[in-house]
Amino acid sequence: MTPEGSLLSAEGLHKKYGATPALDGADFSIHPGEVVAVMGPSGSGKSTLLHCLAGIIRPDSGTVRYGPHLLTGLNDAQRSALRRTDFGFVFQFGQLVPELTCLENVALPLRLNGTKRKEAERQAREWLERLEVDTVGGQRPGEISGGQGQRVAVARALATRPRVIFADEPTGALDSLNGERVLTLLTDAARDTSAAVVLVTHESRVAAYSDREIVVRDGRVKDMLAGLI
Repeated sequence: MTPEGSLLSAEGLHKKYGATPALDGADFSIHPGEVVAVMGPSGSGKSTLLHCLAGIIRPDSGTVRYGPHLLTGLNDAQRSALRRTDFGFVFQFGQLVPELTCLENVALPLRLNGTKRKEAERQAREWLERLEVDTVGGQRPGEISGGQGQRVAVARALATRPRVIFADEPTGALDSLNGERVLTLLTDAARDTSAAVVLVTHESRVAAYSDREIVVRDGRVKDMLAGLI
């Protein structure tokens, strides 16, 4: 059963890689505008959980629901379409396209969704300004600092105004000062747009930016406030 009011939820997720279980009956839920930190040691299954929630991989069993959609029942094309329109992604190393300028990187998801170039770049400029990196729009990722690059990546993730943002160790490659600024800008912008944020981290200082913390251990999920979900 989908938890009442949740935007994205999972129930009874199992996933094995060979004989090794990554998820062993994991449950999860998140509400609109909520930031949930997914914590756990390396190899605990937290990134596998994120990938299942985002429809990047299929669990061996269990269900993932996003709004009215049974995500685990959609085909590859349908899940890809949701990732273009409703989901945003921020990774540890940004994964910006090196051949494109920062402005073009932020405009890219809008262009892929059919927005005309002029309008896509107008919106991209607004997001770069909001993330305090409007001065690097004409530069390529290799020409800017790591902190600036991660802010550009956050702008790209937010450009389509997604309903869910998946952030996998978004500050793992940054120093503490840049990391804190990126987290502040990410969570503030997400809350302003009522986007939910699934924030995977192993650092308590990063988790402090969330509304709720869960821990993944041995493929199971424990809510730090409510015990096992």
